[in-house]
Amino acid sequence: MFDTATTALLRAVLDEVCVSVSHREIGARTHVASKIREAATRGELSPEGLRQVGRDAISRAPTMWR
Repeated sequence: MFDTATTALLRAVLDEVCVSVSHREIGARTHVASKIREAATRGELSPEGLRQVGRDAISRAPTMWR
């Protein structure tokens, strides 16, 4: 779906946004990844825009994910 460079960007943004989220918190990471991917699919490909989408996803995640 995305080229290699875009995939690398999405992964880097996910890792950066989820730095404080344990890798065991699969539900939270999946939620954030989904929101970042949706934004990229709609055309948001700037690193800062994707970071903001990720931060918003974390802040709106159910409390058990934070």
